[in-house]
Amino acid sequence: MPYLTSSTASTTGTGVRTGLAVPGYAHPLLAPTEWGELTRPGTPLHWVVLDVADGPGSRPDPHCLEAAGRLRNVGVRVLGRLDAAHGARPFDATVSDARSYLDWYRVDGFLLDRCPGDPASLPAVHRTVTALRAIRDDAHIVLGHGTHPHPGYAGIADQLVTFSGSWSDYRWSQVAEWTADHPPELFCHFVHGVPGPHLEEALRIARWQGAATIWFTDRVDPGGHGDPWEGMPGYWDEIVSRVGTGVSE
Repeated sequence: MPYLTSSTASTTGTGVRTGLAVPGYAHPLLAPTEWGELTRPGTPLHWVVLDVADGPGSRPDPHCLEAAGRLRNVGVRVLGRLDAAHGARPFDATVSDARSYLDWYRVDGFLLDRCPGDPASLPAVHRTVTALRAIRDDAHIVLGHGTHPHPGYAGIADQLVTFSGSWSDYRWSQVAEWTADHPPELFCHFVHGVPGPHLEEALRIARWQGAATIWFTDRVDPGGHGDPWEGMPGYWDEIVSRVGTGVSE
């Protein structure tokens, strides 16, 4: 299998704790069960993305503030989603949204979604990350490339999303060789359409490719027009149990 041919070190025996990252549930009024499950004791969460209305919205939303507060109270990081629009979003608009997230929801950091990954965009992304850290110096910054970016991006953020896509693509994916020079804590994988019987295989791929933060779901993205991340996977209890007990380490 292609994902087993990389020289990237696996997380087995390293003491690295695999955990879940939620790319963005639906609004708490539309997905109250999903948001409630995230505060269950023992859930192995690294962070949860809050996407109010394709960003922070135009005004504070009390339901989102309450949901974010419950997560912080149990020690889970909450990240605000900022859309980089593949490099087309104006710098000032991105920073303005970040300030709104901090003022209204007291987020712990940001997911810079649809982040470009080419070498030419590196200075602009670095400028944005520097600005985000200026308004909250301990912000947890995740760059949502969705694929392997130029290796220079590894030095400017806390984590990189190096895969975001379907199970059919993920199961035959190959890891970039440069990732072997970095710890698994740097990398995140988001995969939709993972059938329940293949969950263990998906966890194995993440382990071999050196990604310590994952989100796997059996929900699908029909024709690219849906959002497979807006609800919990049908095997939620199973993945919480498998990851929480360290089965994927």
